[in-house]
Amino acid sequence: MGGTTIFNFLKYSSAPQISALGGINVSQQTKDVSISLGNPALLGSTMHGQMAANFSSLKDGFKNYQLVGAFRHENLKTNFYGAVNFFDYGRLIQTDAAGNTLGEFRPNEYVIQVGASRAYGERLNYGATLKFAHSGYGNFKASGLAMDVGVSYKDTASLIQIGLVLSNMGIQTNSFQGAGRENLPFDIQLGISKRLEKAPFQFSLTLHHLHQFDIRYRDSSFDADNGFNQSRNDGIFDKLFRHCVLSTQLFISDKLEISAGYNYLRRKELNIGNNGNGLNGFSMGVGILVKKIQIRFARTFYQASFATNQFGLGLSLQ
Repeated sequence: MGGTTIFNFLKYSSAPQISALGGINVSQQTKDVSISLGNPALLGSTMHGQMAANFSSLKDGFKNYQLVGAFRHENLKTNFYGAVNFFDYGRLIQTDAAGNTLGEFRPNEYVIQVGASRAYGERLNYGATLKFAHSGYGNFKASGLAMDVGVSYKDTASLIQIGLVLSNMGIQTNSFQGAGRENLPFDIQLGISKRLEKAPFQFSLTLHHLHQFDIRYRDSSFDADNGFNQSRNDGIFDKLFRHCVLSTQLFISDKLEISAGYNYLRRKELNIGNNGNGLNGFSMGVGILVKKIQIRFARTFYQASFATNQFGLGLSLQ
């Protein structure tokens, strides 16, 4: 799916719990305020006064920093949150077309977003998020406005929660120098989470890119040059499963959670031919909840020799 949209960093999961659950989750039943970044309708009244700071260590020293906070306005019966997500790509050497060194520059990207949610009856929540996204690579800069709209249905008797999100609807307001306007990474996501009544497990199924059936990225020339045989992935089941993210959570106690996820699309897109690809597509994490503090860690596998680590600290200021 790469190469067809701009601001693709909007698809990156900066929250450790979402990353541990496969990178996409719009229905998770949790008290972690960061989960609302995937679906604004998951922002609940119990998240009033919560803050979270998340940090990701990416490839070659790239860093990602995220800060999110939420509060509830009781008179308006509305929950609000604000978040900043910043990607620091370090210092890079700047050259001209002939390869002469001109100095250094520091590319970065960020998104500033605000969101709100309200309850409709006892089981439905709805919410929306507004985003300002910016990419800067030296003298080349681009900006855009995006919006997420989501709903959530929760049945406390059967311990089921369902979420639906239309994400990254918007426009590019300022394009890179010499380039035209590009599309944002729009997505429609649907998820269901079920917690078992008599066992400490919760399972989630999340479907993404529901607006487009065949989401495979194919480069026949590259495959032929490198001897990769992709024809075996042309079946209907391969196309269907590329829309699926599976995850589970084990509640060892009320203070310790273990999460795991599997992103089929990520594994298929990042597998290298017929080579061994290890745990590519899998993710896992742990959450420690102590009084008013949440400590979270996630590890996501992208290649046999490459994985990212994420750390999160959540505080309740009530």
